Parts: sequence; C-alpha cells; structure tokens
Amino acid sequence: MAASQLDPYSQLPFLQQSQKLRFSSANPFTPTYVASNLSLSSVPMGMYNTRVKGRQIMLENPARDSRAKKELEAKLAAKKKEKERKKLGIIGKKEAKEKGIWKFDESQAKFHLFLPLHNLWMGYMSELLGLPQKPSHAITREAAAKLMPTASGMHPKLLKADFHGSIVTISRSKNPCIVGLSGIVIHETENVFKVVTKDNKLKILPKQNSIFTFSVPLYSTLSPSHNINTPLPLPPPASSDTTETLQTVLDVPNIQFELYGNQFMFRAADRAGRKFKHKETIEL
Repeated sequence: MAASQLDPYSQLPFLQQSQKLRFSSANPFTPTYVASNLSLSSVPMGMYNTRVKGRQIMLENPARDSRAKKELEAKLAAKKKEKERKKLGIIGKKEAKEKGIWKFDESQAKFHLFLPLHNLWMGYMSELLGLPQKPSHAITREAAAKLMPTASGMHPKLLKADFHGSIVTISRSKNPCIVGLSGIVIHETENVFKVVTKDNKLKILPKQNSIFTFSVPLYSTLSPSHNINTPLPLPPPASSDTTETLQTVLDVPNIQFELYGNQFMFRAADRAGRKFKHKETIEL
C-alpha cells in the first residue's frame, strides 16, 4: 500500500480557516472570536453581550516580583542613594553627631561675635523681599506705607527664608519662664532655635507652644549700586569695637512679624521646598 504524499509547502488547515475571517468596524474581532469559540452554546452572542461586552477581562495574570527581588531592589536603591549623598558631601544626623559638627563651645557665645552674621541676614532679607532704598528726606507715614512691600508677597517668602542670623524673641509661651528671651539665631533645628543673647549666653528656645516675634528692616541695608547677581557684601570682622558700629534690625526702622512655633516645626532645608496651606489656627 503506497503511502500518501503530503505537500510541505501547502498552507496549514487553521490558516486556511482564518483567511475566511474578515474583520472591520462593522465586524470586530472580539465578538466574532467569542461567538466562534462558544459554538456549543445555543446563544453565543447573548453570552457575549451579558458577560464580555463593556467589561475589562484579564487575559493572563501579570508576572509578580518575588519578595526577595523587591528587598534586593530596595537595598540597591538605598546603597545608590547613600553613595550619591556621600558624593555630594551631605552628612546625616548620625555622622554629624559622631563628628561633633553641631557642638558649640559656650565660651564663644559672645553677642558681638554674631553681629556680622546678623548684618549679613539683614542684607539677605533686603534682597529677598526687594526692600526699597531709604529716602534721602523725611516722608510721611502714608508715603512710607506705600513704599513697604505688601504682606501677601512677603509672607510666602518669609515662610521659606533662612532665619540663621535673625533676632527672635519669645512673646508668648505656655512656659512663662522663657517669655521675653531674645537673641541672634545661630542654629535652627526642627524643634528649637539656638540663640546667643545680649548677656552672652546660649539659650535654646523651643518652637512648640511658643509664639515668636522677629523684625525685618523697613528699608534696604544694601547700597543702591548692589546687583542681585553679585554676592552680598560681607560686614567687617567681629571685634569688641564693632559692637558700637554695627546696628541690629531693632536700631533701624523695621517691620515686626509674629511666628507661630507649632506651625513652624520643620527644618530650614525642609521649609524651602514645602508647600504651606493657609488655615486658621488657635494658639495659646
């Protein structure tokens, strides 16, 4: 009996069957495919309309990463972040504590030593808030009010400003023992202001349950020729003689603001990129 010969180049049967199918907008693929595979059902299009049409159907389960793979990726990401941090020279809290970066020698807590820092802060505020130059002649209070920047434009900038070098005073607090303490801020953390007082003492002022007052100059302390693209001029080096020559913001016309410590419990670096929302608060 002779064996039947097959043509290896002929099209496969299921390909020949698929060629009969013609898909268009009037005859889409999905209902045609479902109806053809439900040939045993009495009403295949009825089943399509009730179970398939308009529904999301998972054709196959997506591949899930194993727990070990996720842990490995997290370790690699943390290692990469640590490497970038060291490359940029950023020091964490633990390293700073071990190296003693934030340790302060209280024998150096001299008010006149930080007056140049305070004068540099006044120049920084003058540039940040765009304060006007002091008029050459005396003006009325109404004219001075017109020169002063609007509060709506100053508040968002002050929320994100750097307060190192400013003079802050506790005006109200739940702890009456610290009301009235004032000094130049030499270090701001998330919870406290470290200040040097006029009595040459280092004081730690808690932000929680305290309301502070601080002032910014009414007029710019920079020269009229100062350009925003040039660095701020450095004040003269600190000495016992500069105590009389350098002025504080309280010795010049100034604008006073209140700062609510409970709403200000962030690090200086975190405040720069934080979005603050205006909301009512009940304090003290």
